[in-house]
Amino acid sequence: MIDIREKLDAIGPYVPAPDDDMLVCRCEEVTKGEIRQAVHAGMLTIEEIRRFLRCGMGLCQGQTCGKLVKGIVARELRVSPLDIEPATSRAPMRPTEMRILARDGGEAHE
Repeated sequence: MIDIREKLDAIGPYVPAPDDDMLVCRCEEVTKGEIRQAVHAGMLTIEEIRRFLRCGMGLCQGQTCGKLVKGIVARELRVSPLDIEPATSRAPMRPTEMRILARDGGEAHE
């Protein structure tokens, strides 16, 4: 288990960067600065950041921003992106129209 306080001391305080207003997750409108601030607030996993900021939970389900978010988190934590656990995928992994789900549910019994 990671000692959060120790990790936060190791990475230092959040220092704003000129490109913090860059949009990383277009679906949920999450910026690079918001992701960096979340890491420095103690959210050290992709899953925590995803739940807090909703990046990767929009229409693309992280297909567009997933690698970018992972890279930003890894850079802030000063680790390799390979050391960052991916977020848990949950069904449906692709956007699904409700009529398809309704059709697969069978007919209602009276």
